[in-house]
Amino acid sequence: MKLNTLIFLMILICACNSDGMKNTDKQITVILQPFSDFPKEKLVIISNELRLIFPKIQINAPITLPATAYNTERNRYRADTIIAYLAKNTESGKVTIGLTTKDISTTKGEYKDWGVMGLGYRPGKACIVSSFRVSKHNSSQFYKVCIHELAHTSGLDHCPQKTCFMRDAEGGNPLDEETEFCPSCHKYLVKKGWPLSK
Repeated sequence: MKLNTLIFLMILICACNSDGMKNTDKQITVILQPFSDFPKEKLVIISNELRLIFPKIQINAPITLPATAYNTERNRYRADTIIAYLAKNTESGKVTIGLTTKDISTTKGEYKDWGVMGLGYRPGKACIVSSFRVSKHNSSQFYKVCIHELAHTSGLDHCPQKTCFMRDAEGGNPLDEETEFCPSCHKYLVKKGWPLSK
């Protein structure tokens, strides 16, 4: 290899790893997948909010919820089945977040059908968020559930700090008490490529 080429490559590597530049290779592409019940106006609001964190946003056309996820006894949808459905169509380097207004649930301990606001696996390629259990007049609550589940897909666990976005809801709705990612969760997500402010 010629000396000039070697010097150029070294400069390029140093520039890409400097603190003053974002590592765009690590940045996540977030796919918003609305289901047919999800209102267009809410999709616009949440896409604009998420774009403040994720510059790479892809918005898909609405699709119907998978019939296999429907629980006729409880009139709700299985979140884990929806995630599996979304994940199989999600390319590497991307994460899909499903958006719905329908009631969703999962198995939690002894409860076979536990209602949730959202669900995301650690790590994972897809997650699902529902507006069914959040305040109908508070868009920030829905946003907080979205970034909570997206953080799970990056491998982040629940956090014991009550003001952290990664707090476990534990069957309630503590979203108004959550204000930001705590320093520990923030640091973890930055290492995972989230372009959060320092």
